[in-house]
Amino acid sequence: MRRKTKRLLLSWRVLLLIIFLVGSIVTLAVRPLTFGIDISGGVALVAQTEHPVDSKTMELVVDSLQRRLNTLGVREITIEAQGDRIVLVKVANVSTEEQANQIKAVIESQGVFYMEFAGVIFGTGQDIEYVGIYQIKPDNTWVVPFRISKKAAERFARLAYGKKGWPVDMFLDPPANSLMVVPDSVYRLMNSTEFNAEAPEAPTLLERINRALNISVVAYANQSAEEIKRLAEGKEKVVLVDVPQELQAGLEDLNVTVRYVLRKPGETDRQIITRTLGLYGPYAVGEGLTVGEPQQDVQITGRAPDRLTAEQEARKIYTVLKSGSLPVKLTVVGMEFISPRLGKNFKTQALYAGIGALITVLLIIYLHYRNWKIAIPVASTSLFEVIIILGFAALIRWNLDLPSIAGIIAAIGTGVDQQVVITDELLSGERSTRITRRASVLKRMGRAFFVIFASAATTIAAMSFLLVYFVGTLKGFAFTTILGVLIGILVTRPAYAEIAKYLLGED
Repeated sequence: MRRKTKRLLLSWRVLLLIIFLVGSIVTLAVRPLTFGIDISGGVALVAQTEHPVDSKTMELVVDSLQRRLNTLGVREITIEAQGDRIVLVKVANVSTEEQANQIKAVIESQGVFYMEFAGVIFGTGQDIEYVGIYQIKPDNTWVVPFRISKKAAERFARLAYGKKGWPVDMFLDPPANSLMVVPDSVYRLMNSTEFNAEAPEAPTLLERINRALNISVVAYANQSAEEIKRLAEGKEKVVLVDVPQELQAGLEDLNVTVRYVLRKPGETDRQIITRTLGLYGPYAVGEGLTVGEPQQDVQITGRAPDRLTAEQEARKIYTVLKSGSLPVKLTVVGMEFISPRLGKNFKTQALYAGIGALITVLLIIYLHYRNWKIAIPVASTSLFEVIIILGFAALIRWNLDLPSIAGIIAAIGTGVDQQVVITDELLSGERSTRITRRASVLKRMGRAFFVIFASAATTIAAMSFLLVYFVGTLKGFAFTTILGVLIGILVTRPAYAEIAKYLLGED
């Protein structure tokens, strides 16, 4: 008896179960579970496209937003297209204005990226081959390194040959093909050498953006809406920068697309220029880059007043560069925090329901077999399965929502059925000699596991379809179901078979 117990404990199947169980308990202790929007609440953002789009473009918008927010590290995202202009974005576990504003900034960044030198665009977002992890320095300066294509690097090498100290500009979502109406002081600054890095002889910023991006700039001098419209003829929109807001209403009455930029408290002329243009730089060209040799590794840098702001700015640039551009500009027109629909007592209620379910399983199995040696291992294995699934969910930060919990229940239900199959096969054998009995056990276990693997394969195939081709809540159900089935067939089911053989004297 003692030898059999020792052999059971040393079985690799039982050891594997113990390792997974202990690992899951430790993970849950140091890394609490996170829950979906229907349990823990979150934020809903209503975004509107710049103009109506067709269904194919809207699909691209939804897909790009999904990838972008996933890059940001956000989980439990639901994105729904409503009509030809509205996109509804729901994000779980967002409870502060600061977190919501960060998500809003990422949504509103179209992600159109340009690299410009001397009024020539030498690279775009399509030339970005790799984006490195951003770095925050002690002085709150941030750096996002990335690599551009060989073609873009060669183009820049030709343009920059012999131009040491000339400015290189990088733009993210600039108002291309537009007319900017700015205060006189802003106009004079853009037309000065302030943005020329170390080369006063280089074209001014005003000249560079006009050549590269078709952005014209005029100083506001009490022009009427009609005059501004005439000046903007052939442009896609008018960008009003810190000028009287009544001009916006007048232009919109004339069916002109308008973007209004309001100066923030304490914002300087230089800061409002860089913010409006989405300008990073200018960066002075080093001597090593003016000899005609292509350099593919470049970086965007910035500086913030504090570390938190630096982290947010760097993460936004990193996210946009890594995920690519949206096919159309989005503007968030509404934002609302969502409180948990199931109340604060959900977790306690779920715990009670889980305990009740395990007791029910225990009693049903006992009434069927009239043997506690069968009922207790079946119920215990189901409990172990739940713990391992939850441990894995905590490890990968999977947000548990109602469909995810339903998937766990479905996997556990399937697991109980499979354990009954194993038990029935063990109890159905003949008890002749020891050798015959052992051969019979192996044969019956083979039959049982054939049924189990066939059932698991069917379930995984069906759930994989939901996981790949559906979005939203069905993904949570499919993921946890597949996870539960895999843990069952690879870990808990083989261990239960070993334990059952030992307890029923079939070993």
